[in-house]
Parts: sequence; C-alpha cells; structure tokens
Amino acid sequence: MHLNKISIEDLPLREKRVIIRADFNVPLDESGHITDDTRIRGTLPTINYAVDEGARVILCSHLGRPNGKVDPRLSLAPVARRLQRLLGKEVLFAEDCIGAQAEMLVNRMKVGDVLLLENLRFHLGEEQNDDQFAKALASLADVYVNDAFGAAHRNHASVAGITKYLPTAGAGFLMRKEIEYLEGAVANPMRPFVAILGGAKVSGKIGVIENLGKKVDKVIIGGGMAFTYLKAMGLEVGNSLVEDGMLKFVKEIYEHAISRGVKFYLPVDCVAATTPNPGAETKIVTAQEIPKGWYGLDIGPASVKLFTEALGNAKTILWNGPMGAFENDAYSRGTMAVAHAVADAYALTIVGGADTALAVHRAGVSESMSFISTGGGAALELLEGKALPGIAALPTKPT
Repeated sequence: MHLNKISIEDLPLREKRVIIRADFNVPLDESGHITDDTRIRGTLPTINYAVDEGARVILCSHLGRPNGKVDPRLSLAPVARRLQRLLGKEVLFAEDCIGAQAEMLVNRMKVGDVLLLENLRFHLGEEQNDDQFAKALASLADVYVNDAFGAAHRNHASVAGITKYLPTAGAGFLMRKEIEYLEGAVANPMRPFVAILGGAKVSGKIGVIENLGKKVDKVIIGGGMAFTYLKAMGLEVGNSLVEDGMLKFVKEIYEHAISRGVKFYLPVDCVAATTPNPGAETKIVTAQEIPKGWYGLDIGPASVKLFTEALGNAKTILWNGPMGAFENDAYSRGTMAVAHAVADAYALTIVGGADTALAVHRAGVSESMSFISTGGGAALELLEGKALPGIAALPTKPT
C-alpha cells in the first residue's frame, strides 16, 4: 500500500525554510520532565533527513490543552532540550510560534539549523483553524511537511489550514509509515486477519467495529466492552461496566459477523472482584457465573488460552484496546498474556492506541511488534474508514 500523497522525498529542501508539523504532545510529570519521548523519537528520521538535505528546519507542535492561553506548564521548552540531546546538535527555541521574535530567529537561521516554535495551542487560532493564524505560520517557511499523524484527524490551522498558503507540501516519514501500515492492513491484509478490540467502551469504537467487521476473518473482544456483549447474550454480568444503550447494537454486530462467516470470540471467563479498588477480594469465574454485585475487571486464564489459540494461524493482527484494567497489577495478566501471544504470532502485528502501546511496552514486547501507531484518535478514525483532514490537505502525487 503506497501513499498517493507527495512525501518529503519529492520536495525541494535545499536552502529552503521547511516547517515540519510534528507531534510532540508528550506526557510530562509534575516538575515538567518528559516521562516518555516515543513521539519525539518517531519524528527524528524526518528531521534528520531535512537537516541532511540542507534545509532550515522549523518545528511546530501542540502540547496538551491550554485552550488558547499561554500556560508555562505546557511549554515546549523541555521538548527543545530533549531534541537537542537526541539530535546531538543545538535546537533553537522561539518563545512564540508566530510574530516578531519567531520571524527574527527564522531570518537568522543557517542551512542545517533546527528551530522549535512554542506550543501552537497557546493561540486560539490553531484549534479554530483560523486563516490569519495559518497564514502567519505559513509566512515563516517555503515548504510544509506534516509528520504529525497523532493530530491528522484534527481540522486545525497547522494541520489543514496552512496548506492553503504553503502549497509546496508533503508527508513526513512517520506520517507515511502510519498510513501505509494502517490503511494497508485494512485495505489488503494477509489472511487470516484478526482484530483484537478491547478498552472500556463499545461506544468509542462503533465505527471501527463496523468497518473492521466487514474485513476481518476473526474478531476477539476483551476489556470492559466485553461485558456489554456478554449481557447482550443474556448473561449476568454483575456490576461490570455495561453500556445499556449499546446492547441492541452489539447483538446486531455479532449476528452480522456470524452471518458473514467471521469467527467471533468473547471471553469465556474473567477475573471478578467485590469492588474495582486495588486490594479487593478477587476470584476467577466463568462468563456464566459472574456473581451479582461483583465487577469483571480482566479476562481469565481460559480466555487467554482461547484467544492465543485463535491467534495461532493469524497472518495480520490489529490490536486496539487492553483486555482489562491493566493499570492495576491484579487485573493486568490478561492484557500481558495477549501482548505476548501477539508478539509470538508469525504475523504482521499492528498496535493502535495509547493504552495498548503502553501495555505492550509494559509487557516488554514492543520490539516484537511490526508497528506501533503513535496516534490514538487518528488511528481509530482511519480504521473507521474516515478521511483525515491532515491527510486530505496534502497534495496528491501526479500520476
């Protein structure tokens, strides 16, 4: 599956001012230190390529949700410092993303210099996709590269609006890889193609379940959403998380899948607890025997065995959403076991969503996955078959 969009390799970069929209929306601790720099590392190939090609590299990103106001706790200054370490060269930092200081710093740049602009969302214009803001941002550069897949589903100024004023535009390496893996997997998968869907709610994944249901050979359901399915099948689920408004929908999805010959797997047992709090009394029960008033918080060992068997002959596996409340050790076994089963499968393995990426990292099997997506919401929307504004805004390759 090759992206039919112009990419960074098709663009003239030598001596040009190249503005790269990156996704530096990284988690910070209380004292403003970066706790996970995966997203920063993901953009390094694009930055290094532009530097090697002799560009003047201007980087921009959002961080958190400052809602159009300057919030020093959400400054990108720590990102500039981390980038400096990772690139092994000086990274200049502009205290605003548009305006006189940013312009002055850009004008002083030499070939190969790297400048990071302050948080785009300190301006209301970013999220409003405001023309004036997009124009001001575009005025800093000659070429635009979007490498922020994590923000590709947002109709924001730095993602969509800017391309009106910088028509010389294309996708960065990370963006290209994300789309090729995610679209490629769904459009033309090696079969058997298995989707593992977990996480708390069905409602957030309706589109994904519907779209993938037409394309997969097997669906494995775990996490909180499994209890909505079990309840729809007429089972007692105690106090487990259930979306009552979704019961009819999941029953239809299940029946559709079965009628199309899709194999549908639900947990056959679970770890139930008297309360969802750490340290509660737990026991492993079959899906038919969840006690009234108890909470199902993870898939049980029989489900792990069943799911592992179902993954045995898979050639493509797409995993989105954990199998239980894995943040708590007592309820992490199901997710960890599935992570190992996916890692051991002789298949193209694609992991989407922040929680799932974290789970795979905790299980110590990140290296064994073919691809781990950096975009939670963007990955979900792409898997639903939606057009993403950030991708739509990039020019198409001439045929």
